[in-house]
Amino acid sequence: MDEHPNFFHEAAMLPKPEDSLFFQNLPLPALLADAAAEVIAVNPLFRQRYASTLSSRHSFDIHPGDNLPWLQPVLQTVASEPVREDSVIGPCGRRQRVLLSRLDMEGRSLWLVLFPDRNGAGDREADLCPAIFDSLPDPVCVLDVKTFCILGANRAFQEKFAGSTGSDLVGSTCHEVTHHSPTPCSLSEHHCALREVLRTGKTVRTDHLHTSSDGDEQVFEAIATPLRDTTGAISRVVYILRDVSDKCRSADEIRQLSNYDKLTGLPNRVLFQERLRQDIERAGRDSFSIAVMFLDLDRFKGINDTLGHNVGDKLLKAVGLRLADCLRRHDLVARVGGDEFVVVLPRLNVEDEAHVVVKRTLESLSEAFDIDGQEVFCTVSIGLAFYPNDGQDEDALLKNAEFAMYQAKEHGRNTWQRFSLETNAGAVEKLVLETGLRHALERGELFLHYQPQVRTSDGHPVGAEALCRWQHPYLGLVPPIKFIPLAEETGLILPIGAWVLEEACRQSVAWQEQGLPPVRIGINLSGRQFKDRHLVDKIAEILDRTGVDPDLVELELTESMLMDDARGTAEMLHKLRGLGVHLAIDDFGTGYSSLSYLKHFPIDRVKIDRSFVMDLEGGGDDAAIAGAIIAMAQSLNLATLAEGVETEGQLEFLRERGCEEIQGYYFGKPMAAEDFAAYLHREAGNRSVTG
Repeated sequence: MDEHPNFFHEAAMLPKPEDSLFFQNLPLPALLADAAAEVIAVNPLFRQRYASTLSSRHSFDIHPGDNLPWLQPVLQTVASEPVREDSVIGPCGRRQRVLLSRLDMEGRSLWLVLFPDRNGAGDREADLCPAIFDSLPDPVCVLDVKTFCILGANRAFQEKFAGSTGSDLVGSTCHEVTHHSPTPCSLSEHHCALREVLRTGKTVRTDHLHTSSDGDEQVFEAIATPLRDTTGAISRVVYILRDVSDKCRSADEIRQLSNYDKLTGLPNRVLFQERLRQDIERAGRDSFSIAVMFLDLDRFKGINDTLGHNVGDKLLKAVGLRLADCLRRHDLVARVGGDEFVVVLPRLNVEDEAHVVVKRTLESLSEAFDIDGQEVFCTVSIGLAFYPNDGQDEDALLKNAEFAMYQAKEHGRNTWQRFSLETNAGAVEKLVLETGLRHALERGELFLHYQPQVRTSDGHPVGAEALCRWQHPYLGLVPPIKFIPLAEETGLILPIGAWVLEEACRQSVAWQEQGLPPVRIGINLSGRQFKDRHLVDKIAEILDRTGVDPDLVELELTESMLMDDARGTAEMLHKLRGLGVHLAIDDFGTGYSSLSYLKHFPIDRVKIDRSFVMDLEGGGDDAAIAGAIIAMAQSLNLATLAEGVETEGQLEFLRERGCEEIQGYYFGKPMAAEDFAAYLHREAGNRSVTG
């Protein structure tokens, strides 16, 4: 065989090619050089063949570390080819034929240079070169450049594709012997790769699937490399086939991990967004609508906590399967979070098509799941957004569908909501408020107002309720009805409540230092604060730090807070009362369930809710309830205070029935600390004049 492929390709896998037995025992003179044409090693046959040259001072002396100027231009012209034949002025000082093979080892490129000297030992080398050819572990064949028929093949090629001698393959095309059944690589594609080699004169790499006679499939990387004769023309094509099946399987596994959820096997967020992006492009071109469903399982955490994560995982798999059964052929379901799923409904003509799928999904998921013989119920909340009305890209659609899902949660769960701009505007406002509220304390935007509490008998101030206010830098004065529930929801009520308590206590001390008459300060406690197991210690620290008289502090708790855990509530109230502070029930009468427990709580005062005060003058149920509350409180030796008093008639009704104190616009609106101080000073002056 006159033409030789990559004789030393597999040597690149060895730690040091120059030290390998294969290199040392090559039957041709050989050297290893790096990309800069610097010699790394020469083999024994090279030393033997060119001993006289090596021992002289000839300009072509070759030793490890030497640079070969005659080799460098050759390497530069063939850097992109793994195999190359050329003619150079070699070690003997004359032009001779060389075979070059590139090796990629640990990130560096090496070149194996073989010197098949036809003038000195042609017959011997002609016998030895096929032996080297046959020693290569990769299947290799040499092809005719006109017919692409096999001229010769090494043993690995024969064993892989023929199972017999090479003579059985000569004359056949490479495609014929490497494809036992139809594959994705057609004959025309196979020939196209070879024609590209002839057209460009460069190495061409392709992949193709080989199916053996017994049906096994393997993926091969095919490397087609041109071989040139002494004139520079391409005379043959070397075809090297490398089995990359394991590499492809690894790539498939990586693709699976990066695009699919490991637990359910469903597409993950990455693949979902890519698919949605493609659907949006098609919908924009074909004028179709797209729906995105965002689904979140209701109370899934409770299932995990009570039945265990193993059951929770099996439930998620079952939900994924049931969701898939609810969809149409072109729809996609993906898992994008712990218990969150999304569905893409492409190519919609009308929105009602999506509504049908949503309702079918709700009905299907409301049925019991059989998890290891145990019935598990798990409903779902669904948000729905449409392209193009609710978003022009995948991020906007997903965000808006998720927002609609939270709206479904707020509407009681096990239902669905469609995204709307109106509800979204409310969500944006809520987000702005929450973001601002998180910084309101540190920026000094919160302050307190004080509303007078007076004796019903003479109108003299006996106390004040501390009310929190928030001056937003852009929105202005935010009503408490907007930010207090938000503070409760986010947990910000804990630091805000602590600040209110301490600020009110400090203000009480400041008024005392100004010589004003002592008044009781009513401070609201939230449900979250009351459930804080460190609440008593925190209040004790604030009382101690501010130096306020505990007898001037009254903590106000709502009826609903006290009814949550009657026994625990009584214990907590006794601890608070032990600090010396007073306790009041705020908004009394709205809970209807506290009367039987009231005698067990160390309560000092009952505050009648303003809803019962508004219609006192008209009689009726509200007047009856207010009168009953006052009578009950008197029987239990509790003081009463009515909120929301705004008229003389309301005042007279309460005075006649023995309500001791009132609070409302009739006597004063909430006011700043300095205004309340002036109010106290004025009322003190009035008492001295009338006294």
